[in-house]
Amino acid sequence: MLRDRVVVVGVSGGIAAYKACELVRRLRDRGATVIVVMTPAAQEFVGALTFQALSGNPVVTHMWGDQKQRFTLPLESRPKQRGHVEHVDVAEIADVFVIAPATADVIARMVHGVAPDALTAIALATRAPMVVAPAMDLQMWRAAATQDNMRTLRARGATVVGPASGALASGLAGPGRLAEIDDIVAAVDRAVARTHSLRGQHVVVSAGATQEPIDPVRVLTNRSSGKMGFAIAEAARDRGAKVTLLAGHTSIEPPHGVAVVRFGTALELQAAAQRAVKGAAMVIMAAAVGDYRVAKVAAQKLKRSGDDLTLRLTPNPDVLAALGAKKAKGQLLVGFALETQNALANARKKLSAKRADLIVLNTPQDGIGGDTNVVTLVDADMSVQLPRASKREVAEAILDRASDLRGATGAKRATRKQRA
Repeated sequence: MLRDRVVVVGVSGGIAAYKACELVRRLRDRGATVIVVMTPAAQEFVGALTFQALSGNPVVTHMWGDQKQRFTLPLESRPKQRGHVEHVDVAEIADVFVIAPATADVIARMVHGVAPDALTAIALATRAPMVVAPAMDLQMWRAAATQDNMRTLRARGATVVGPASGALASGLAGPGRLAEIDDIVAAVDRAVARTHSLRGQHVVVSAGATQEPIDPVRVLTNRSSGKMGFAIAEAARDRGAKVTLLAGHTSIEPPHGVAVVRFGTALELQAAAQRAVKGAAMVIMAAAVGDYRVAKVAAQKLKRSGDDLTLRLTPNPDVLAALGAKKAKGQLLVGFALETQNALANARKKLSAKRADLIVLNTPQDGIGGDTNVVTLVDADMSVQLPRASKREVAEAILDRASDLRGATGAKRATRKQRA
């Protein structure tokens, strides 16, 4: 997976900096092109010449670099290296950026967009997936500020590896040790695999709430924020997919780099979805669709009279069921189920009735409005409850499972064809 990939290794100033030497060696053994970036503090622990010898490339130690030095790169990465501003070049050619060790200071700078050195500047400039391996003293790791910063990094899509527990340089024992090199390398492998897992494929995602008009100023709607669907669209984009995002009413702006189609009502969503799904590899319907709409919308604002007001509601179309009924061969359909009782049983019924391949089950307490979610992934073979995680982490898990299911379906078709 790492052959001919550019792995940028950021080394910050902790006692575990010496372990990054073994990380660089292991990455090169797996065929990766490695570029090391060091903070000034890291150079107090390990010399840049050591990493240059291990990586086979010049080491980036400050913002502007040496314009006479050039990196030895895979052919496909060479056109991206312009040689004008080194930290920008490195940010662009990276297939993955791993920071090991990541100190509390560097983590805080990354979260807040502070970039006084080459490492943090590259972290700010790159679009490559990021693997962060924290290493610090026990109390620094447990500090509320550090834990808040780690949650933010995860929510932004970073993969966090460790820290491991054990004896620390301070003489204390507990979490704070750099994760095992095997675990960091495995995380880099997964990050690269994810980056290319949907390359060239079309993914359609719906997000947000429908709004059904009552009169010119009032609507029937729900509490969906759109955050879950937007996280899925962003994650699919970062895996190389061409993403069409069907966006209803949301509390946040949609991610960059995706095609956004706006809808208001369930009928508008149905029409937009029917157009968008043609040729799509995956369709992920995370939008919260109102089950009913007002049968007759008032032409003028309804005035308060003091009496009870009765609205006659009529069912909206079942958008997910309609997509399932016309699902193209090889297309994978994912639906969402928000349940308040008999949750798993109802999710399984929905999986079958809508002809979906995967249902993401959650509850109002866990899934509406917040930045984290607790979901259960339900398909024909199994149901797996995920621990509470950021919506970006949940999005990655959904795409991982959807990709597995799509691959399994393709393998079954190929097997049937061979038997025939």
